Amino acid sequence: MENYNAKETKNLLSKVPEVTIFFWIIKILCTTVGETFSDYLSVNLGLGLTLTTIIMGIVFIGILYLQFRANKYVPGIYWLTVVLISVFGTLVTDNLTDGIGVPLEISTVVFSVLLGLTFLFWYLNEKTLSIHSIYTRKREVFYWLTILFTFALGTAVGDLYSEQLALGYLHTGIVVIIIIACSFLAWKFIKLDAVLAFWVAYIFTRPLGASLGDYLSQPKEYGGLGFGTTVTSVIFLIPILAIIIFLAVTKCDINLKNKAVAENQTNRSKKNALIQTIAVLCIFLVAGIGGYVWLSRNITPESNSSQTTLNGQLTDFITIENDILNSVNSNDFDSAKKRADDLEHDWDTSEPQLKKIDSTKWTQIDGTIDNVLAEVRSKNPDASKCKSVLDNSLSILNGANNTENNVEGNTDSTAENNTNTNVENNTDNNTDTSKAPQSESPQTASQNALKGQLTNFITIENDILKFVNSKDFASAKTKADALEHNWDTSEPQLRKIDNKTWTQIDGTIDSVLSAVRSKNPDASKCKSALESSLSILNGANK
Repeated sequence: MENYNAKETKNLLSKVPEVTIFFWIIKILCTTVGETFSDYLSVNLGLGLTLTTIIMGIVFIGILYLQFRANKYVPGIYWLTVVLISVFGTLVTDNLTDGIGVPLEISTVVFSVLLGLTFLFWYLNEKTLSIHSIYTRKREVFYWLTILFTFALGTAVGDLYSEQLALGYLHTGIVVIIIIACSFLAWKFIKLDAVLAFWVAYIFTRPLGASLGDYLSQPKEYGGLGFGTTVTSVIFLIPILAIIIFLAVTKCDINLKNKAVAENQTNRSKKNALIQTIAVLCIFLVAGIGGYVWLSRNITPESNSSQTTLNGQLTDFITIENDILNSVNSNDFDSAKKRADDLEHDWDTSEPQLKKIDSTKWTQIDGTIDNVLAEVRSKNPDASKCKSVLDNSLSILNGANNTENNVEGNTDSTAENNTNTNVENNTDNNTDTSKAPQSESPQTASQNALKGQLTNFITIENDILKFVNSKDFASAKTKADALEHNWDTSEPQLRKIDNKTWTQIDGTIDSVLSAVRSKNPDASKCKSALESSLSILNGANK
């Protein structure tokens, strides 16, 4: 063991605060800000996940450098480091999940192993894991590395149970509170090792803060209180600042313990502490795996247990993305961003069920939806890029949504090519195929399924086009109302006949309605939307 004089020991010890009630309050507040502030930067400001991670990573490294340079505990620097490591740790997990597509189960296992190895090497090198023993640079490195992994692990565990396993933010928070309370009571009444109890509580304050932040910030229709990320971040930053000022003035959290006391504490009942640690790990392992299996089995109803593809399960997401595309086409990015929020929420809510049905296809679609969200929410969205990612996502969604279980030996691309070929052939063919024999090919039958069913909608859209050409937008809007009403009324019948073609037409009709009903309708945009819709309607109606 290295030799340190009393002055060096006191100064280095004072860099870590005493564990008081203020320590736990500010820790929970910091973790909540880590969740909401990262969402505020990436979503509200439109910086995106990657740019937000780069910026916060640079800021975090800068503040961490100041923390290591300080020769005593400075409340402002220390707690700012905790806030930033909370934000950065959250972003690390979010990048793995949303950016790279790493499953939360893998993230949870990886960060658990990394945290365990950090504790192991820390103990093997320093013979203690006590927060009161941080009086060397090496221990300080272990300390901050441990905190980083606790935030990353807490984010992964919280998202896994609250979102993927559909436990919900509020219920997840309640479970975490019970775990923290049990660790406190075990320390207080049955002599659970103090260091072990501290780190259990410290790790689980991360999902507690995240659940609290999400519960406060999420809209009411999504089960939250609807404060939003901006207001929630401010609500928690103000008391954080107030407590830091209070601690700086009163110095009530200054660690005055000396080196000898710290070592005496860590040398007591080492065997008993080891047994307790193994027991706690086993409890969490059994409870965690058991809870995962139980929640996973209850994700989808028993009546859907035979569902093996995503066929028919993705219609709502196709509708939302078509709405976003319509808004992008009309340069209404505010509406596009609002629908993007709906897309993200509904997709996350449906994740447990859809992922259980077809994990591979879900992962593929999840990547395209992430691209849609990133482009639409960017600070200065580019319409062409938004359209490109939406077209790609809609193509995959439609393909997965219309996959028939009895189709064998045909790829999606082949089916699409055959369909396109039939469209071209039928456009130039004036022969009446409505009386084709039952033996005609399934593809041709599907292509001509809506033949003669769309005349009424073609008539209405031609009327709207006439009104647009004469600048009579009041009459055009009246006809648009009739178009919407008739289309919605006919939906059950037409969709049952040919769901894929219906979905394609529905998107063009939405574009027409959006352009005609805009506050200041643009004649050229209206004509473009109508001509596109009429082209598809006429092609399907022949």
